[in-house]
Amino acid sequence: MRVLIIEDEARIAKRVERMTKDFFGNTLQTLKVVDSLHQGLEYINGKNLDLVLLDLNLNGADGFEILKTAVSEPFDTIIVSAQKEQALTAFEYGVIDFVPKPFNRERLDYAFQRIVSNDKSSVNGIRFLAVKKRGGIDLMKVEDVIYIKGAGVYTELFLENGNKELHDKSLEKLEQLLPDSFERIHKSYLVKMTEANKIIISSGSKYELELANGVLLPIGRTRYKELKEKWFQ
Repeated sequence: MRVLIIEDEARIAKRVERMTKDFFGNTLQTLKVVDSLHQGLEYINGKNLDLVLLDLNLNGADGFEILKTAVSEPFDTIIVSAQKEQALTAFEYGVIDFVPKPFNRERLDYAFQRIVSNDKSSVNGIRFLAVKKRGGIDLMKVEDVIYIKGAGVYTELFLENGNKELHDKSLEKLEQLLPDSFERIHKSYLVKMTEANKIIISSGSKYELELANGVLLPIGRTRYKELKEKWFQ
Protein backbone atom coordinates (compact mmCIF):
# COMPACT_ATOMS: atom_id res chain seq x y z
CA MET A 1 0.00 0.00 0.00
CA ARG A 2 1.19 3.48 -0.94
CA VAL A 3 -0.66 6.01 1.20
CA LEU A 4 -0.87 9.80 1.35
CA ILE A 5 -2.39 11.67 4.32
CA ILE A 6 -3.48 15.28 3.70
CA GLU A 7 -4.31 16.86 7.07
CA ASP A 8 -3.45 20.34 8.39
CA GLU A 9 -3.93 19.56 12.11
CA ALA A 10 -0.64 18.02 13.27
CA ARG A 11 -2.19 16.10 16.18
CA ILE A 12 -4.82 14.46 13.97
CA ALA A 13 -2.30 13.81 11.19
CA LYS A 14 -0.06 11.90 13.61
CA ARG A 15 -3.03 9.92 14.90
CA VAL A 16 -4.18 8.95 11.41
CA GLU A 17 -0.59 8.07 10.50
CA ARG A 18 -0.25 5.80 13.53
CA MET A 19 -3.57 4.04 12.88
CA THR A 20 -2.68 3.58 9.21
CA LYS A 21 0.64 1.94 10.14
CA ASP A 22 -1.07 -0.30 12.69
CA PHE A 23 -3.74 -1.47 10.24
CA PHE A 24 -1.67 -2.09 7.11
CA GLY A 25 1.48 -3.27 8.85
CA ASN A 26 4.03 -4.88 6.51
CA THR A 27 1.85 -4.25 3.46
CA LEU A 28 2.56 -0.52 3.81
CA GLN A 29 5.12 0.41 1.17
CA THR A 30 5.12 4.20 1.52
CA LEU A 31 3.33 6.65 3.82
CA LYS A 32 3.55 10.40 3.27
CA VAL A 33 1.94 13.14 5.37
CA VAL A 34 1.40 16.68 4.03
CA ASP A 35 -0.52 19.59 5.53
CA SER A 36 -1.68 21.69 2.58
CA LEU A 37 -3.73 21.52 -0.59
CA HIS A 38 -0.74 22.55 -2.71
CA GLN A 39 1.54 19.89 -1.25
CA GLY A 40 -1.17 17.25 -1.70
CA LEU A 41 -1.73 18.07 -5.35
CA GLU A 42 2.01 18.21 -5.99
CA TYR A 43 2.59 14.81 -4.40
CA ILE A 44 -0.35 13.19 -6.23
CA ASN A 45 0.96 14.42 -9.57
CA GLY A 46 4.37 12.88 -8.98
CA LYS A 47 3.60 9.55 -7.32
CA ASN A 48 1.71 6.30 -7.81
CA LEU A 49 -0.72 5.92 -4.90
CA ASP A 50 -3.19 3.36 -3.62
CA LEU A 51 -4.96 5.44 -0.98
CA VAL A 52 -5.39 9.10 0.00
CA LEU A 53 -6.78 10.12 3.40
CA LEU A 54 -8.09 13.65 3.00
CA ASP A 55 -9.36 16.45 5.21
CA LEU A 56 -11.75 18.80 3.38
CA ASN A 57 -10.71 21.99 5.18
CA LEU A 58 -6.97 22.55 4.71
CA ASN A 59 -6.07 25.87 6.32
CA GLY A 60 -9.14 27.34 4.62
CA ALA A 61 -8.40 25.70 1.25
CA ASP A 62 -11.08 23.43 -0.19
CA GLY A 63 -10.23 19.72 -0.19
CA PHE A 64 -12.69 19.18 -3.02
CA GLU A 65 -9.94 20.42 -5.33
CA ILE A 66 -8.17 17.17 -4.45
CA LEU A 67 -11.34 15.17 -5.14
CA LYS A 68 -11.67 16.68 -8.60
CA THR A 69 -8.23 15.32 -9.33
CA ALA A 70 -8.83 12.06 -7.46
CA VAL A 71 -11.72 10.94 -9.66
CA SER A 72 -9.33 10.76 -12.62
CA GLU A 73 -6.68 8.80 -10.69
CA PRO A 74 -6.47 5.08 -9.87
CA PHE A 75 -6.21 5.47 -6.08
CA ASP A 76 -8.97 5.21 -3.47
CA THR A 77 -9.94 8.15 -1.26
CA ILE A 78 -11.19 8.23 2.33
CA ILE A 79 -12.40 11.56 3.72
CA VAL A 80 -11.58 12.33 7.37
CA SER A 81 -13.42 15.57 8.13
CA ALA A 82 -15.64 17.43 10.56
CA GLN A 83 -17.71 18.76 7.62
CA LYS A 84 -20.40 16.10 7.86
CA GLU A 85 -22.74 18.14 5.66
CA GLN A 86 -20.34 17.51 2.75
CA ALA A 87 -20.56 13.71 2.97
CA LEU A 88 -23.16 13.20 0.23
CA THR A 89 -21.29 15.47 -2.15
CA ALA A 90 -18.04 13.65 -1.40
CA PHE A 91 -19.63 10.30 -2.24
CA GLU A 92 -20.68 11.73 -5.60
CA TYR A 93 -16.97 11.97 -6.37
CA GLY A 94 -16.49 8.28 -5.61
CA VAL A 95 -14.84 8.33 -2.20
CA ILE A 96 -14.75 4.95 -0.47
CA ASP A 97 -15.82 6.27 2.92
CA PHE A 98 -16.43 9.46 4.89
CA VAL A 99 -15.05 9.27 8.44
CA PRO A 100 -16.46 12.15 10.52
CA LYS A 101 -14.32 13.85 13.16
CA PRO A 102 -14.02 13.07 16.00
CA PHE A 103 -13.34 9.41 15.17
CA ASN A 104 -11.95 6.35 16.95
CA ARG A 105 -9.71 3.51 15.77
CA GLU A 106 -12.64 1.20 15.14
CA ARG A 107 -14.27 3.67 12.71
CA LEU A 108 -11.08 4.27 10.73
CA ASP A 109 -10.30 0.54 10.65
CA TYR A 110 -13.77 -0.02 9.20
CA ALA A 111 -12.94 2.40 6.37
CA PHE A 112 -9.63 0.63 5.75
CA GLN A 113 -11.41 -2.71 5.67
CA ARG A 114 -13.58 -1.44 2.83
CA ILE A 115 -10.40 -0.89 0.83
CA VAL A 116 -9.00 -4.38 1.32
CA SER A 117 -12.38 -6.12 0.83
CA ASN A 118 -13.50 -4.06 -2.21
CA ASP A 119 -16.77 -3.26 -0.44
CA LYS A 120 -18.80 -0.79 -2.52
CA SER A 121 -22.02 -0.82 -0.49
CA SER A 122 -21.99 2.88 0.31
CA VAL A 123 -20.15 4.37 -2.67
CA ASN A 124 -22.87 3.83 -5.24
CA GLY A 125 -23.78 7.52 -5.18
CA ILE A 126 -20.89 8.39 -7.49
CA ARG A 127 -22.02 10.89 -10.14
CA PHE A 128 -18.83 11.73 -12.01
CA LEU A 129 -15.96 10.06 -13.81
CA ALA A 130 -13.02 12.27 -14.69
CA VAL A 131 -11.15 12.30 -17.97
CA LYS A 132 -7.78 14.00 -18.24
CA LYS A 133 -7.60 16.50 -21.08
CA ARG A 134 -4.81 18.74 -22.18
CA GLY A 135 -4.95 21.66 -19.82
CA GLY A 136 -7.31 20.15 -17.25
CA ILE A 137 -9.87 17.52 -16.27
CA ASP A 138 -13.37 17.01 -17.67
CA LEU A 139 -16.00 15.49 -15.39
CA MET A 140 -18.27 13.03 -17.20
CA LYS A 141 -21.68 12.29 -15.68
CA VAL A 142 -22.09 8.60 -14.83
CA GLU A 143 -25.65 8.81 -16.19
CA ASP A 144 -24.18 9.56 -19.64
CA VAL A 145 -22.10 6.36 -19.71
CA ILE A 146 -23.61 3.41 -21.59
CA TYR A 147 -20.83 0.87 -21.15
CA ILE A 148 -17.16 0.62 -20.25
CA LYS A 149 -14.46 -1.49 -21.85
CA GLY A 150 -11.31 -2.55 -20.06
CA ALA A 151 -8.05 -1.52 -21.68
CA GLY A 152 -5.31 -2.84 -19.39
CA VAL A 153 -4.85 -0.48 -16.44
CA TYR A 154 -7.14 1.99 -18.22
CA THR A 155 -10.75 1.90 -19.38
CA GLU A 156 -12.69 3.29 -22.32
CA LEU A 157 -15.97 5.06 -21.53
CA PHE A 158 -18.65 4.82 -24.22
CA LEU A 159 -21.11 7.69 -23.88
CA GLU A 160 -24.69 8.33 -24.98
CA ASN A 161 -23.53 11.02 -27.43
CA GLY A 162 -21.41 8.47 -29.28
CA ASN A 163 -18.09 9.72 -27.91
CA LYS A 164 -15.43 7.47 -26.41
CA GLU A 165 -13.15 8.70 -23.62
CA LEU A 166 -10.07 7.14 -21.97
CA HIS A 167 -10.20 6.91 -18.16
CA ASP A 168 -7.37 6.21 -15.71
CA LYS A 169 -9.16 3.82 -13.37
CA SER A 170 -9.17 0.07 -14.11
CA LEU A 171 -12.34 -1.91 -14.80
CA GLU A 172 -11.99 -3.61 -11.42
CA LYS A 173 -11.83 -0.25 -9.66
CA LEU A 174 -14.84 1.12 -11.54
CA GLU A 175 -16.82 -2.03 -10.78
CA GLN A 176 -16.26 -1.21 -7.11
CA LEU A 177 -17.27 2.44 -7.45
CA LEU A 178 -20.18 2.46 -9.88
CA PRO A 179 -23.83 1.98 -8.87
CA ASP A 180 -25.49 -1.43 -8.96
CA SER A 181 -27.13 -0.59 -12.29
CA PHE A 182 -23.72 -1.32 -13.83
CA GLU A 183 -23.08 -5.03 -14.28
CA ARG A 184 -19.87 -6.90 -15.14
CA ILE A 185 -20.98 -9.01 -18.10
CA HIS A 186 -17.53 -10.07 -19.25
CA LYS A 187 -13.92 -9.78 -18.05
CA SER A 188 -13.60 -6.75 -20.35
CA TYR A 189 -17.01 -5.05 -20.07
CA LEU A 190 -19.17 -3.17 -17.56
CA VAL A 191 -22.64 -2.24 -18.80
CA LYS A 192 -25.37 0.06 -17.53
CA MET A 193 -28.16 -2.52 -17.57
CA THR A 194 -30.93 0.02 -18.14
CA GLU A 195 -29.43 0.21 -21.65
CA ALA A 196 -29.67 -3.56 -22.16
CA ASN A 197 -32.21 -4.89 -24.63
CA LYS A 198 -31.84 -8.67 -24.75
CA ILE A 199 -29.45 -11.61 -24.64
CA ILE A 200 -28.64 -13.26 -27.95
CA ILE A 201 -27.48 -16.89 -28.01
CA SER A 202 -25.58 -18.04 -31.08
CA SER A 203 -24.19 -21.42 -32.15
CA GLY A 204 -21.29 -22.71 -30.11
CA SER A 205 -22.80 -21.33 -26.89
CA LYS A 206 -21.83 -17.78 -27.77
CA TYR A 207 -23.65 -15.21 -25.67
CA GLU A 208 -24.04 -11.53 -26.48
CA LEU A 209 -25.87 -8.62 -24.91
CA GLU A 210 -27.75 -6.35 -27.29
CA LEU A 211 -27.97 -2.74 -26.13
CA ALA A 212 -30.74 -0.29 -26.95
CA ASN A 213 -28.49 1.42 -29.49
CA GLY A 214 -27.89 -1.88 -31.32
CA VAL A 215 -24.36 -2.49 -30.04
CA LEU A 216 -23.56 -6.15 -29.30
CA LEU A 217 -21.22 -6.97 -26.42
CA PRO A 218 -19.86 -10.38 -25.41
CA ILE A 219 -21.15 -12.10 -22.28
CA GLY A 220 -18.74 -14.32 -20.39
CA ARG A 221 -19.91 -17.93 -20.20
CA THR A 222 -19.57 -17.96 -16.42
CA ARG A 223 -21.71 -14.81 -16.18
CA TYR A 224 -24.55 -15.75 -18.50
CA LYS A 225 -26.76 -17.64 -16.02
CA GLU A 226 -26.50 -15.02 -13.26
CA LEU A 227 -27.07 -12.21 -15.74
CA LYS A 228 -30.18 -13.86 -17.15
CA GLU A 229 -31.68 -14.59 -13.73
CA LYS A 230 -30.95 -11.12 -12.40
CA TRP A 231 -32.02 -8.95 -15.33
CA PHE A 232 -34.12 -10.94 -17.79
CA GLN A 233 -36.74 -12.86 -15.79
